[in-house]
Amino acid sequence: MTGQTFAVCVFCASSSAIDPRYLELANAVGTAIGARGWTLVSGGGSVSMMGAVARAARSAGGHTIGVIPQALVDLEVADHDADELVVTTSMRERKAVMDARSQATLALPGGIGTLEELMEMWTSSYLGLHGKPVAVLDPWDDFALLRQQVSRWRETGFVSQRAVAHVHWDSDIDSALDYLDAPHASPGTVAHDRTS
Repeated sequence: MTGQTFAVCVFCASSSAIDPRYLELANAVGTAIGARGWTLVSGGGSVSMMGAVARAARSAGGHTIGVIPQALVDLEVADHDADELVVTTSMRERKAVMDARSQATLALPGGIGTLEELMEMWTSSYLGLHGKPVAVLDPWDDFALLRQQVSRWRETGFVSQRAVAHVHWDSDIDSALDYLDAPHASPGTVAHDRTS
C-alpha cells in the first residue's frame, strides 16, 4: 500500500491463562506486521497476546497504537511503551477509535471479547458500513465451533452466503496479511469468498 502507512487492527486474548503457543503466535504476527512496515492498532494492553503482538511489532520496526479504556489503565495493564496510547472512557469508544485508526481487521484466538469484536467488524462489513477486509488467523481451529455454527445458520437461512463471504479464514500468517493488504470489494457489494 502506498502513501499512508497501512494500519491493521488486531483483536486477541488478554488472558494470561493460555498455552504458550498463543503467545508465540502473537509474537510472530507482530513481527510480521512490523517487518512489513505497517502500523499495529491494538487494545492497548501490555499482557498476554495483546502485549506480545505489540512488543514484537515495535521490535520489528512497526508503529504501535494502543487504545485502552481508563478503567483498564487503572488496573495497570496499559502498554505504556506504545508509540501512541489512546485512553478512552468506555469499551465502545475504544472499539470506535480502533476502527477509525485502521484499514483492516485481524482476529487471533481469544475469548468473548475477541469474539464480540470480530462479530461486530464482520457484521458491519456485511451491512456495508465499512469496506475494510476482515480476517481470522486460526492455525489450531480454535474457531471451528463458530464456523460450524455459522454453517448451521447458513443452512437454516439465518445467514446468507454473502454474509459468510465477508470474513476470510486462514491458518498462515503471511497469507492472512497478504489477504488484508489486497484490493477488496467496496462496501455493500458481494465480496469474493476466498476461504480455502
